[in-house]
Amino acid sequence: MRSPIIFRCAKFFILCLACLPITVQAEEQTAETKLVRVAVFDYPDKESNGPRNLKQFLTPANGFKYQVVRPAEIRNGVLKDFDVLIMPGGSGSKQSKALAPEGRKAVRQFVQNGGGYVGICAGAYLASSHYQWSLGVINARVWDRQHWARGAETVEIGLTPAGQQVLARGPKSYKVRYQNGPLLVPDNQQHLPGYEVLASFETEVARNGAPAGAMVGTHAIIRSKFGAGRVICYSPHPEAQDGPKSLVASGVYWAAQVD
Repeated sequence: MRSPIIFRCAKFFILCLACLPITVQAEEQTAETKLVRVAVFDYPDKESNGPRNLKQFLTPANGFKYQVVRPAEIRNGVLKDFDVLIMPGGSGSKQSKALAPEGRKAVRQFVQNGGGYVGICAGAYLASSHYQWSLGVINARVWDRQHWARGAETVEIGLTPAGQQVLARGPKSYKVRYQNGPLLVPDNQQHLPGYEVLASFETEVARNGAPAGAMVGTHAIIRSKFGAGRVICYSPHPEAQDGPKSLVASGVYWAAQVD
């Protein structure tokens, strides 16, 4: 794998997010700060769990402007009005199908032109370079893909030094909700740069025939660049209720290139 890309981060923002979901100390700070415009993908008519959880902390008080976007809107060019697109949990293949070729092309172009992409669980599958239906915006494949439905429970992830710098200046280890997310490892796509590891799995889920030991050490959070844009992927669900939401909020801010 090629040398990982090193990025600078906005230290002041990470510090203020360390205790999410708290609000910014003063309302006038929000008024003076340009909000990060976040599009959150959702395609059923009924609100999904991922968008429901994300909107609880992607608020103006925390520096964000949140809006749900639908597949047809993406195909019609709505992403030009946003800084970051979040593809949340669900099914990566169904997200891809809902976008259709025109929507997938629009997402790739958005990131290539400087937009941010945040993939959570299914959104990380979608971002990868592994499947025919994937977007191919990050040089990652899925380890032990035949046992993707390995189960759901709380696991522990450990941040790398880069992860601590970018995502959290607190503890190194976090307990997070895992629900069949991809076990990310480097791919070898020559047209894509190598990614940087921000966190790895320290414990595992091994149900439904999944082999013990396959998950520990694989990558839970990674980041890279695609064209002029930034991509960050989360295999587990830090945004879940009672999860370490600051890990996602800091990642969204990094993807927006506000630093």
